[in-house]
Amino acid sequence: MSPLVLAYLALLGALASAALSLGAERYPGLLRYGSFALLGASGICAVLGGAWVLLSGGRHSAELALGLPWLGWQLAFDPLSGFFLIIVGLLVGAVSLYGPGYMRGYLHRRRRESLVALGTATGLFVAGMYLVLLAADAFVFMVAWELMSVASYFLVAYQHQHAANRRAALLYLLMAHVGALAILLGFGVLAAKGNGFTFEAMRAATLSPTWASIAFALAFFGYGMKAGMVPLHVWLPEAHPVAPSHISALMSGVMLKVAIYGLVRFCFDLLGELQWQWGMTVLVIGAASALLGVLYALMQHDLKRLLAYHSVENIGIILMGLGLSIIFLANDHQVAGILAMLAALYHTLNHALFKGLLFLGAGAVLHSSHEADLNNMGGLIRRMPHTALYFLVGCLAISGLPPLNGFVSEWLTFQATLQAPVLASGVLRSILPVTAAVLALSAALAAACFVKVYGVAFLGQARSRHTKRAREVEIGMRAAMAALALLCVLFGVFPTTVIGALGSIPLMLVGQGPPSATTEGWLWLTPISPEIASYSAPLVALALVATALVFLFVRWRALPRRRAYPWECGFGEVNPRMQYTATAFSMPIRRIFAPVWDVEERIEESADSVQPAQVASIRHQLHIHDRSWLRIYEPIGRLVITAARRVGRIQTGSIHAYLVYSFLTLLLLLWVVT
Repeated sequence: MSPLVLAYLALLGALASAALSLGAERYPGLLRYGSFALLGASGICAVLGGAWVLLSGGRHSAELALGLPWLGWQLAFDPLSGFFLIIVGLLVGAVSLYGPGYMRGYLHRRRRESLVALGTATGLFVAGMYLVLLAADAFVFMVAWELMSVASYFLVAYQHQHAANRRAALLYLLMAHVGALAILLGFGVLAAKGNGFTFEAMRAATLSPTWASIAFALAFFGYGMKAGMVPLHVWLPEAHPVAPSHISALMSGVMLKVAIYGLVRFCFDLLGELQWQWGMTVLVIGAASALLGVLYALMQHDLKRLLAYHSVENIGIILMGLGLSIIFLANDHQVAGILAMLAALYHTLNHALFKGLLFLGAGAVLHSSHEADLNNMGGLIRRMPHTALYFLVGCLAISGLPPLNGFVSEWLTFQATLQAPVLASGVLRSILPVTAAVLALSAALAAACFVKVYGVAFLGQARSRHTKRAREVEIGMRAAMAALALLCVLFGVFPTTVIGALGSIPLMLVGQGPPSATTEGWLWLTPISPEIASYSAPLVALALVATALVFLFVRWRALPRRRAYPWECGFGEVNPRMQYTATAFSMPIRRIFAPVWDVEERIEESADSVQPAQVASIRHQLHIHDRSWLRIYEPIGRLVITAARRVGRIQTGSIHAYLVYSFLTLLLLLWVVT
């Protein structure tokens, strides 16, 4: 028995889930219970296998008699792939609990949406992610990468009767293949210099600084497009909202992390000597992604679209940590570089947990209320108290508030930026504090955004008929959210345990263990040294619990109070129209950061038919457009369409012309070959 056997079982469990789903059209119970049960088993195997290899620090490899005749499938299982396998397994396990209850809403629409396609594509999607993490040669990696991308395309296009869903799926597939082509070319550079497609041969390749930079640029473009970094993020807010909610949780919580895994593997493991210019590129683009992602999210009122933009923000925070790590390691500052790497890896884990929780919570709201627009929600805390509690934990975690897990990884990233004085370059020493300020601003805006989300959706009064009729979701869906919420708390209260477990990753990649983050024991986290900075999450959690108990005691001992309706300021009974909307809440931020978006705002006034001087009604229209789409992708689209129309002119419809084209092509090929 070895960790690799558990990884095989996880992969086989996902494939078996896909195979079992082939009978779901006739027997829907196979999908709701059999397929999701197999996914849950595969998730457990992935977590156990990943934890085993992460804690042991070993490396296990194997070769399967598949693939090319002269190159079998090379597989490897080491601490880096084990850590990411844990992330995938945790979310897959949560989805296996969540899926059966959520799928009840699709059983009544089987004529339009195939349950076979949903179950089969889900199993293949998970299997593709597992195989990416186990691949040890470029051939297996690209096959698994394409399996992951194509399967997720069918999941995005699942409700294909809507034109917007088909458009989002096509955009996602197009950008996924452009990114895959860049990754393939990056592998090609390493394979050409290393005389082999295996990762072992690529590690032994000797590259000049120019070729190394070309390979890095190709890989960063390809993996960054899949991860959703700015300005390659435009597919993400289109694809995530239209997929089923448990698939959105997997795509945002896990698939984006698989792209981060590819970037870490390529840069820190395969590419060889690092250059500080690469780190600066990653750092700047990460900072831009973090800030622009949260600003775009603040302007959204579709809940799942808002969460998708927040994935851009958190990917930016992860890239900031990786960029800092490359800068410090390239300048021979091992301690600071390892700290930044651990911060990025920790935030990768944390984002998977709280973003998966939030997407599952959004799916529960959509499942129960049939509302996706925040402006149509309200008062859900009374109708869905358990979902409201778990969603609140996710909101606090993603806002970076202690003692939850999001705070720890962002705090570690701050500590890494504060190590700028160790750098010899004055330019680098001046840029790093600016990125720290961007990170602080992004964290503050994220907190404001989720105050808006939770206040508008769960507090106040219901704004629509569907919201008034909302009911709590099934126990399986609540259990999945409760499990992720508990992990958000545990990984926030006991960060020293997590840091200690992650120590084998920098030891494998850099040759040195993590800094003295746990020298003061499990109670105190000291990233550099106790004299510089320390944080005790257990004490913070204990103080918050004590404060809550005191508040409850004082409230219990207080004199009874008369309950009454809130004062209506003389305007009559308070009604939902008097509440803040999501659009109104974000209006001050929209005014301050107006240059970030292309804003179309119109106010139409209708005059009274009897008294024309009097206004009868006012209609407010607000459209906020992503500048990346308008400035980059629309011009490319117009250029492609124009080129296609001009090329289409050669299609004259004449067989004689086509024979001439074929003859000229044949002559050209003969000339090139000879």
